[in-house]
Amino acid sequence: MCKMFVNGKFCKNPNLTVADDFFFQGLNIPRSTDNKIGSSITGVDVSTLPGVNTLGVSLVRVDYAPNGTNPPHFHPRASEILMCMEGELYVGFVSSNMLGNRFFTKVLKPGDLFVFPLAMIHFQLNIGKTPAVAFAIFDSQNPGLVTVGNAVFGANPPIDPQVLIKALQLDKKTIDYLQSRSWYNNHD
Repeated sequence: MCKMFVNGKFCKNPNLTVADDFFFQGLNIPRSTDNKIGSSITGVDVSTLPGVNTLGVSLVRVDYAPNGTNPPHFHPRASEILMCMEGELYVGFVSSNMLGNRFFTKVLKPGDLFVFPLAMIHFQLNIGKTPAVAFAIFDSQNPGLVTVGNAVFGANPPIDPQVLIKALQLDKKTIDYLQSRSWYNNHD
């Protein structure tokens, strides 16, 4: 390994690289969507494919059960292009406060693309009666992930309920309920 630390990963000495550093297989294999949200992510980033370090690219396969979702989330270090391969997906993102929190949405069918700009909260929902599949490409080898529900209600240690009561204009019973839920971690 060389001594350079790039995007949270050590840069491998180019003289020590092998073909497997640039190879990943298995994106053709559907993953189980038998979970709380009805979706599964197969990620290919610098953690699973060292050859993308410093290249500014990564991708994921997303499998969705009928009515499965990739819940509201954002990527702090990447924009995303999502392509529907199978099924029918309702997708959207919300612009920033400064841009009026505008909601942009479409229904995607196989072959359709949708762009999620850097750090915008976005989601996908399978509105079809059959499983759906999408591929997403990121302009970062390490896009990161912040799932909104997890961040707000599943923080460890928990955010003081008084902050959430005031900010979200909800009663304490609702905040306590949301904070007591078992939140998921679909991908990192």
